[in-house]
Amino acid sequence: MNARTLADLAAPLTALVALDARFSHLPAPNVDLCPVYPDRLCLSLHDDLGAFEAWREALNIDPAAVVHRVQGEGRTLVLKVHGRFAGADIELTGFTPASAEEPLSAGSGAVS
Repeated sequence: MNARTLADLAAPLTALVALDARFSHLPAPNVDLCPVYPDRLCLSLHDDLGAFEAWREALNIDPAAVVHRVQGEGRTLVLKVHGRFAGADIELTGFTPASAEEPLSAGSGAVS
């Protein structure tokens, strides 16, 4: 495999700059770029599904495309969705503790 360069990450870097210019008022997500997926920009939000929803709406991603899962023996709810923005694949993920009143089984998950 050929070594990738920073130039290979131009699509997600450009998208990140565009996100800042257009949505700087939104909660700051964790940002991840990886040369294994050079066209992908990963945004993750923790403990605030409202922030996840604000980003999903801003990116105009269909709510029906959001995948709901649980991890950590049913203690953590995970929402994940992909979209496109400014030439990059955007992977948006939200993590939050599952409700203590209604624990979820670790194997559960549904596309909603």
